[in-house]
Amino acid sequence: MEPRNPFVQLIRPDGTRVPDELYDHWVDDVDAEVLRGLYRDMVLVRRIDTEATSLQRQGELGLWPPLLGQEAAQIGSARALRSSDFVFSSYRENAVAYCRGVGYADLMRVWRGNAAGGWDPYSVNMAPTQVIIGAQALHAAGYAMGIAQDGMDDAAISYFGDGATSQGDVNEAMVFAASFQAPVIFFCQNNQWAISEPVGLQAQIPVSNRAPGFGIPAIRVDGNDVLATLAATRVALDRARSGGGPTFIEAVTYRMGPHTTADDPTRYRDQAEVLEWQERDPISRLSAYLQGQGEFDDAFRASVEQDAGALAAELRAACLGLPDPGPDEVFAHVYAEPNSWLDRQEQHYRQYRSMMEPAAEGGTR
Repeated sequence: MEPRNPFVQLIRPDGTRVPDELYDHWVDDVDAEVLRGLYRDMVLVRRIDTEATSLQRQGELGLWPPLLGQEAAQIGSARALRSSDFVFSSYRENAVAYCRGVGYADLMRVWRGNAAGGWDPYSVNMAPTQVIIGAQALHAAGYAMGIAQDGMDDAAISYFGDGATSQGDVNEAMVFAASFQAPVIFFCQNNQWAISEPVGLQAQIPVSNRAPGFGIPAIRVDGNDVLATLAATRVALDRARSGGGPTFIEAVTYRMGPHTTADDPTRYRDQAEVLEWQERDPISRLSAYLQGQGEFDDAFRASVEQDAGALAAELRAACLGLPDPGPDEVFAHVYAEPNSWLDRQEQHYRQYRSMMEPAAEGGTR
């Protein structure tokens, strides 16, 4: 089905360029070399996604949330950020994590069950993945309010899906952000499905139309167009850095795979819909544009595919090489400071475990 109202689009699905007097100048610096870099990003993160899905099917990961089809929305927005901006994501933004420099092993830790969090958030300025739907929007709004109070020109960005817009946390976050003119971007990846619920069931109008009711400007962008997504995010970042407050971006995209590897989308959606969205694939769209410009050849394609293959091998090795956590690690990182209540629990747990261990000199307890 076609989107129900216009959105910002700079490259059509067939690879032709769409002039836009409002957004073209925001990507004037994006030359063929940058576009090839964006293409490479999307191919590599798709390979991360397919390799991780395979690892889950082989029993090496407990779960994996695929991002297949949403590469342009994540790469275009993430590449607009600077390193000092802070990201608050859900569980599907592995392409954003890749752009922030998160290591392959760190991407896998939580889904392999080896850790409660994947990475040090302050080393990459990206908070750990949030599984509670929409909670990260409040975290982003609060962080952005702190940025404003500190007099900095950084920004925060929160990623969530269309389903999260029905959660109280997201709406409360927008109230705070609008009230305090916080430098935050609410980036909604409208992938058309909140698990098995179509977006039209919970939103009778485009999701982005809700934001002005909070006093927040909104941009609706073709989320499968990496150039348009980059431009829209740059607009929102400029507003945030110049004291203009929050922006809501609705990136209209599609979740080509399941909600997670525990889901079977064939039970609730028509395959014809999937085939329609395949025609809007973000990677083939950009390659078609580059080919039309004479900036894409077999040698470049082969080099990217070679990089993707090397990445897949590194990812798999990193995953399988993760050490099993020790039994006492469940108590680590619960509190930032020592806590006597938690210390007593850990002591009792160790005593319990000692009862299960073999006696020092033969026999069992």
